Amino acid sequence: MTINKIDGNTIKNMIISGANNLENNKHMVNSLNIFPVPDGDTGTNMSLTMTSAVKEINSLKEFEIHNVFEAAANGTLMGARGNSGVILSQIFRGLAKGVKKHDDLSVAAMADSFMEGSNTAYKAIMKPTEGTILTVIRETAEFAVKEKDKHADLIEFFELLIKKANEVLDKTPDLLPVLKNAGVVDAGGKGLICIFDGMLHALKTNSVLMLVEGASHGDDEQPMVQEYYSTEDITFGYCTEFFIKTESIDLERYKDTLRDMGDSQVVVGGAGIVKVHIHTNNPGKVLEMALEHGELSKIKIDNMREQHRELLVEIPTAPALAAEPQKYGVVAVAMGEGIAGIFKDLGVDEIIEGGQTMNPSTEDIVKCINKINAENIIILPNNSNIILAANQAKSLSDKNVIVAATKTIPQGIAALMALDFDKIPEDNTKKIEKSIGSVKTGLITYAVRNSTYDDINIEEGNILGLVEGKINSVAETVPEVFKQLLEKMVDEDSSLVSIYYGKETSKEEAEMLAAYVQETYPECEVDMHFGGQPLYYYIISVE
Repeated sequence: MTINKIDGNTIKNMIISGANNLENNKHMVNSLNIFPVPDGDTGTNMSLTMTSAVKEINSLKEFEIHNVFEAAANGTLMGARGNSGVILSQIFRGLAKGVKKHDDLSVAAMADSFMEGSNTAYKAIMKPTEGTILTVIRETAEFAVKEKDKHADLIEFFELLIKKANEVLDKTPDLLPVLKNAGVVDAGGKGLICIFDGMLHALKTNSVLMLVEGASHGDDEQPMVQEYYSTEDITFGYCTEFFIKTESIDLERYKDTLRDMGDSQVVVGGAGIVKVHIHTNNPGKVLEMALEHGELSKIKIDNMREQHRELLVEIPTAPALAAEPQKYGVVAVAMGEGIAGIFKDLGVDEIIEGGQTMNPSTEDIVKCINKINAENIIILPNNSNIILAANQAKSLSDKNVIVAATKTIPQGIAALMALDFDKIPEDNTKKIEKSIGSVKTGLITYAVRNSTYDDINIEEGNILGLVEGKINSVAETVPEVFKQLLEKMVDEDSSLVSIYYGKETSKEEAEMLAAYVQETYPECEVDMHFGGQPLYYYIISVE
């Protein structure tokens, strides 16, 4: 059977089939974490992101090709969870852009849409890391464009693209040292290929691949790994936003003039007005250049030293709020009733239940932003895999949203303690940034599989200690690892050790270890709290 073109209804079935295939395999992807700890969630994040796309598609009344892709793009945008989900949403946004001028999908149109998907995803990430899902979509797209004139049959062409994607996936360890050291490939890329495989099934059989109960719990021959992203500090410190009132502007040329001025650039144009966002070290120069194109309004400059990502999307309007707004509102992500209670006690307005293995979606965060009647909204992601979704939510809001780059619960608590409700946002951003850098985080959990990490042999069931996200201690018991972590974390400058014990940890053991800290490190004040967090016996903070 040869297929030269496909319509919107077929695309609908392909996307649903791709989502189902990923759901059938999500636990396989989840289990392939770079660390042998019980927190792999790439498969779940990508699957939930795709589920949101399917929901949007099923709400359509007409299935024109551009409508289907636009629904998928909007669904993945709002449903995006974790780094992999956010990148997946941008791939679909690019696919939607690529097919906009086509009534049906040919080989050439498919190739062009793949390239738009790749370009859009790369533009969304200021410091793309090769050896991830980004590499898989880019090299597949480049191959598609190169080969499109040689083929007419979409089935044959799509099979070639998937073959190429698998080849790229296999070489990801050569591009990313952390993968090479672990002897695995990238899980985000694997998740993308699961979607492609499901889409191909629908294209070949004219039927949707159905969900199979229990299938997602199966093992896979090839070990994979969650995506890994650079955490280098951003170098451009002033978040500069404004509108240009103009009837004529070449957006692409204007973007080029900004390219060397900073990063995290967003230029959205339409209806005689252009919204500009950029992180720069010279906001005055940026504003001066903008004045050449028209009148400026709603100028806002924040001093922000954080990894940031903005997207080219329309900004929905939040519900009107009658009461006088407070100066600051805070949204925090937390897992565990004790930790959630601590955040509430420290003044957080909205708690999103989530964290490792349960990343909230962009939509979850947007809803919390819109609930708060405040001039400035501070988001505390408290997990490195939630920061991108938080920034995506920021870009969808017309409020002044500040995303603090908190990657751990202790960093989130430190940020709250630093927040001064009487100070201006620029001052608070600086204080929060400084507080994040002043706290060390230790985690104690268990190994879910045999592994080797940095020449450390790990066996399933071992107790693991992590400091700032890296495995530092391995032992047979929790107290052993606790003591080893404290030796690494406490130094002559330390003055406070905070202990948050988890859901599966007894208060008696926590009290015993708190007494050990007080006796061993008498120069440090010791705080102990019930965190109630799953997966981690202890979260330890040293300041």
